[in-house]
Amino acid sequence: MRQFKRYTVTSALPYANGPLHIGHLAGAYLSADVYVRFQRLMGKDILFICGSDEHGAAITIKAIKENTTPQQIVDKYHELFKETFERIGVSFDMYHRTSATLHHETSQEFFTKLYNKGEFEEKESEQYFDEEAQQFLADRYIMGTCPKCGHTEAYGDQCEKCGTALSPTELIDPISKLSGKKPVMKKTVHWYLPLDKYESWLREWIETGEMDGRVLHDPADWKNHVLGQCKSWLDSGLQPRAMTRDLDWGVDVPHQIKGHEGKKLYVWMDAPIGYVSSTKQWALDHKKNWKKYWQDDDTALIHFIGKDNIVFHCLIFPAILKAHGDYILPINVPANQFMNLEGKKISTSRNWAVWVHEYLDEIPERQDELRYVMIKNMPEQKDSEFTWKGYQDAVNSELVNNIANFVNRVVVLTNKYYAGKVPDFDESLDISGPEGQFDASYHDSELLRLFDDIQEMCDYLRAFDFRSGLKVLMDISTKGNQILQFNEPWKAIKEDPDTVKVVMNLCLQYVAVIGVICRPFMPFTSGKIRTLLNQKPIVEKGELNKLLDTLAEGEPILKKNHKIGEPIHLFSRVDDDVINKQIEKLQATEQLSLKDTPASNAVNVEVQPLKEEISYEDFTKLDIRTATITHAEKIEKADKLLKLTLDLGFEQRTVVSGIAEHFSPSQVIGTKVSLLANLAPRKMRGVESQGMILMAENSEGKLSFVSPDPSWENGQIVK
Repeated sequence: MRQFKRYTVTSALPYANGPLHIGHLAGAYLSADVYVRFQRLMGKDILFICGSDEHGAAITIKAIKENTTPQQIVDKYHELFKETFERIGVSFDMYHRTSATLHHETSQEFFTKLYNKGEFEEKESEQYFDEEAQQFLADRYIMGTCPKCGHTEAYGDQCEKCGTALSPTELIDPISKLSGKKPVMKKTVHWYLPLDKYESWLREWIETGEMDGRVLHDPADWKNHVLGQCKSWLDSGLQPRAMTRDLDWGVDVPHQIKGHEGKKLYVWMDAPIGYVSSTKQWALDHKKNWKKYWQDDDTALIHFIGKDNIVFHCLIFPAILKAHGDYILPINVPANQFMNLEGKKISTSRNWAVWVHEYLDEIPERQDELRYVMIKNMPEQKDSEFTWKGYQDAVNSELVNNIANFVNRVVVLTNKYYAGKVPDFDESLDISGPEGQFDASYHDSELLRLFDDIQEMCDYLRAFDFRSGLKVLMDISTKGNQILQFNEPWKAIKEDPDTVKVVMNLCLQYVAVIGVICRPFMPFTSGKIRTLLNQKPIVEKGELNKLLDTLAEGEPILKKNHKIGEPIHLFSRVDDDVINKQIEKLQATEQLSLKDTPASNAVNVEVQPLKEEISYEDFTKLDIRTATITHAEKIEKADKLLKLTLDLGFEQRTVVSGIAEHFSPSQVIGTKVSLLANLAPRKMRGVESQGMILMAENSEGKLSFVSPDPSWENGQIVK
């Protein structure tokens, strides 16, 4: 991998319309924090940047719902974000916000530069307009059915179910989230970024890592699902994308540009620029040169995000940066996939989530326990899952029984046998050990083995494989435990005190090593270990580099006769009642959210309003037939879709239906259904669907077949 003088690391800006949950931590923040802390320990010049994303339609919708202002909404969550990140130990160098004046100025400078260079295309287009609310609808004001996976609550810019980026006109049966009614198309003018114009160099950059004859990154270092999503977009052909919106909340289109009135920058134009404005604020606060971190080829730019943001960070934002002309492009975008919760997808609307600030309040002083479990189950290559029982098992069987047990026994025995001092031993003596007769050089060879193990951990962390890096840490602790357990110093202290001195000295070196290498994963635990060993706090400026240099020479970390402190418990067991309370709370809050959801809340679209009036002649155009489902199977990589074979009596039909979350294939076989038989065929996940099954949906989102009498023959007309 190419060597860089400095690193700029960003985490996706959290959207300021709700608290942080564990899915956010696992997606973009803990992975970045582990990487940044590791690189700091290696002595790298690395800048960790983030901030609150405070513009966009969802915030104005929330403000309408809560009868307040967008500014009050973002102020509330910005402060909550900052506090939560600090409490869980995410170590940003700068946490900024996009409502800040500096960010508005930076975004407008970007837009003006691209406008003056002729990079934008000014286009008149038809966009959705809510006649009742009398305003154009931003993408997030529109909801409908995803054409890719059939999810019925996809937004106009993205389906949060399958992660597909969308345009509002792609939605099936769109409705306005302001009024709950079907919007109409109306003409408006916006500025578009011509992604099709950049398609050639974007493809070369993604697939080969090269641009203009220079190697900028190695695609082999990128995750397969990141490259796959990018290539899918490129293969489908990139289209111009509007960089402005008709909104009243956001960054103004610069006033010097004709036609700016009533126009704001598209949130996906201004939000990534928040990384730049955040860096500018850090530079102002610390009297640094921000341009080195964004405009110098010796800087590595790395974006940590969730998989739903891949296209924006790998195609759209790089296009903006290159069109500007002065900026570097990312060398990697190590996007994580999603973390599920207790067998279900995390849902903020259903309150099916573990909110990080509530965890910190209700289970205090266990920040590192949550960090450990999140990293151990991090969805690096595929979706993963958090369960409270899994959390309990990991803490009790791994953190308590492994690290805490080892460190505590070593410190207790050192205080008991050597008055709390690192034991001295005669390195010329022949002593017995775990591999038979050997001299005291065994101690040095073990330090060299530690060096090799830590190097392995470092290699994993450089490759963004944080789960494997964490496993190496636990393996090192396990080896220390084995040395202690095999030699049983509590038994050998009288018969073979020389061997015990070597063993205890070595185990103390293991504890000292763990105090450093656990820092990226569990920074609070690292601080506790340093305190009980009576070492200075880690400032992360090359501490791991120094450790490796020392071990490479076979030298100890703790010098002989160094005085350590009194034992403390690093971790304690999590009792059943703690876990049961969290499980009960999770289930109760989900039920409460369902119960308390207003039946006719147009903003939440809980109940669909009546559609516009049609004539009898319009109805007679619908050819609805009775049919029987004879075969059903799930469609790969589409959680909601079933592929059904229907018998109409006179022919067989294949229909793709978004009912997989409500019915298993075996449940529906033999079911009588009503089929809209003359609906134009359309492909879904590569399967042509030849009609639509009629379903009823209740207020809780449950589905039921609209079925004829079971005795009816197939193919009969429904009138």
